[in-house]
Amino acid sequence: MVREGGAHQEVPGPAACLADGPPITSASLETLIQNLVPTADYYPEKAYVFTFLLSARLFIPPSELLSRVCELCIKQQQLDQSPLDTVVRKFGPKILQLLTEWTETFPSDFRDEKMVGHLKDIIHRIAPCDEAYWKTLNQMLQKLSQRLALMSQGEESIVKVSLNASSISDKLVAFKTKPPPIQKDILSICNDPYTLAQQLTHVELEHLSHIGPEEFVQAFVQKDPLDGTQPSFSEQKKKTSNLEAYVRWFNRLCYLVATEICMPAKKKQRATIIEFFIDVARECFNIGNFNSLMAIISGMNMTPVSRLKKTWSKTKTAKFFILEHQMDPTGNFYNYRTALRGAAHRSRTANSNRERIVIPFFSLLIKDIYFLNEGCANRLPNGHVNFEKFVELARQVGEFMTWKQVECPFEEDRAILHYLHTAPIFSEDGLYLASYESESPENQVEKDRWKALSTITGKTTL
Repeated sequence: MVREGGAHQEVPGPAACLADGPPITSASLETLIQNLVPTADYYPEKAYVFTFLLSARLFIPPSELLSRVCELCIKQQQLDQSPLDTVVRKFGPKILQLLTEWTETFPSDFRDEKMVGHLKDIIHRIAPCDEAYWKTLNQMLQKLSQRLALMSQGEESIVKVSLNASSISDKLVAFKTKPPPIQKDILSICNDPYTLAQQLTHVELEHLSHIGPEEFVQAFVQKDPLDGTQPSFSEQKKKTSNLEAYVRWFNRLCYLVATEICMPAKKKQRATIIEFFIDVARECFNIGNFNSLMAIISGMNMTPVSRLKKTWSKTKTAKFFILEHQMDPTGNFYNYRTALRGAAHRSRTANSNRERIVIPFFSLLIKDIYFLNEGCANRLPNGHVNFEKFVELARQVGEFMTWKQVECPFEEDRAILHYLHTAPIFSEDGLYLASYESESPENQVEKDRWKALSTITGKTTL
């Protein structure tokens, strides 16, 4: 039901459709807000609710949006008058459904006390008409409180792990030194590729579980030219801590792989670790963990690792080239996207959590969303919201939200997880120095770099 003439040409995809009207590609912000508000005879489609709640924050802060929704409900249903019994019996369940969907899908919005205040206000207006509404309100607030507590715990644990890993890495020093005898390597912690791939999947799904859909929008939020208020958008801009923590994990895994390969003094041991990580990467591919797969390949393709020609000559590289082919960026990552579609299809028809796992290459997902955001305006020249753009955004984010809800079916190994999070890693310069010490520089550029690094650390070059 579109309540003003804002409908245009048809847009494919269910998220563009309103309850009983044609799909829309653009409309005024006021029209879109109006279509979010339920009545006694109308409720927006779930896909519309998700699309608009996801994208509306680009134009209006969530607290102001909920305030507008409450005002419209009060005005349309005359909730400030009495008696309310007849109206509320038909309208009550629908506004409760909208508020439930909002609190379940975007719980972080309700960290703002104003949001909770608006929520309680509208419920208190309808609750006296039916005792069941009080019960629903209490259940909603209890679940919301639990979600927010879990989110805070998750964010605290991620910060703690990041700080711990940073301090340990600092102690290792930025450059290669002879590690003490107690220095462990990955094979001393886990020598089974499938087990390590499972534990990497644990880490990935743990990170994914903390990322809210709104972070994808807030990562690219800009000032809406038609909005007169300033502070709320600058406040929103940094609400992407979980997304940023996940990107840091990818980078850490890249450097951990490179460190493990460059650290051993003996060529045979370096070759063994390369082959081990190739097998881990293959197991990640089979599981559907594309993010760890890409991090491992990226780590092995870092120059300090790829230049170790004598080491690579001792390894069986056929499997590595196959994996590289799967993640080849040619054709906008055509091979990877094909494999991802296959994993997504398997997930939709799965009978177990093991088959439901889809962990996308996250940096590419962010890149896709970035180019969608940059390539299409948020508003059209007439001032209307470009809703067609946000239908596609909701499709991409919604698919990700389905994947992140999968519970990891593998048993945790705390020793391995601890190592993955806290094992010391070399900086980029440290990797180069370790690489040059393992296999001497071959050209003038490498010799000059080695000399510069050695000068910094007080070492002498041959």
